[in-house]
Amino acid sequence: MLDYLNTLLFGLYPYLAGSVFLIGSLVRFDHGQYTWKTGSSQLLSKRRLRLGSNLFHIGVLVIFFGHLVGLLTPHWAYAWMITPGHKQIMAIVVGGIAGVMCLAGGLILLHRRLFDPRVRASSSVADIMILSLLMVQVTLGLLTIAFAVHHLDGSVMLQLAEWAQSIVFFRGDAAAHLSEVGVIYKLHIFVGLTIILVFPFTRLVHVWSAPLWYVGRRYQLVRRRA
Repeated sequence: MLDYLNTLLFGLYPYLAGSVFLIGSLVRFDHGQYTWKTGSSQLLSKRRLRLGSNLFHIGVLVIFFGHLVGLLTPHWAYAWMITPGHKQIMAIVVGGIAGVMCLAGGLILLHRRLFDPRVRASSSVADIMILSLLMVQVTLGLLTIAFAVHHLDGSVMLQLAEWAQSIVFFRGDAAAHLSEVGVIYKLHIFVGLTIILVFPFTRLVHVWSAPLWYVGRRYQLVRRRA
């Protein structure tokens, strides 16, 4: 029974979440472009918005790219440069700092969305749900640090990386890599997959429209009227 549940959650559920993530985003962009926005509440209230938003987004970006590189980079690609143990210590330090920043900023934004009357009035159930879910996920991520410090050889990190690479590159029996890892890691992965699943139905779709082109655009000349 446990093996079946493990395969269902970590062998099949990732592909369900990924399919909904991609197809749902495409359908929403095609049929609901007027809903494709961040839904900024800055005009309603600027109180604590800048602090919370900056902490949250900086933390999220560091966490996202840290997980992306850390989990999807094959062991052989960095084995000559850094040991798994040292890589794990670096992940704990950098991820811990980014996680605290993200959690602090997210809680500021969530408090503002719940208790500022004007912001609350313009917030949907999905807005509050996804921000709360992100806070749960960041909290779980920070809790994994307490368990990670007891196995600093990087063995569990390698198991998690093997699972992620098996899912992304369609290798068989991916769930087997998680059969021996702790429950806290499995909860962290499950909530992360659930965020991917509900992504197309929330304001998170604005991530697809990140203005990366802005960095390399030509200068604009703005002149005053005579």
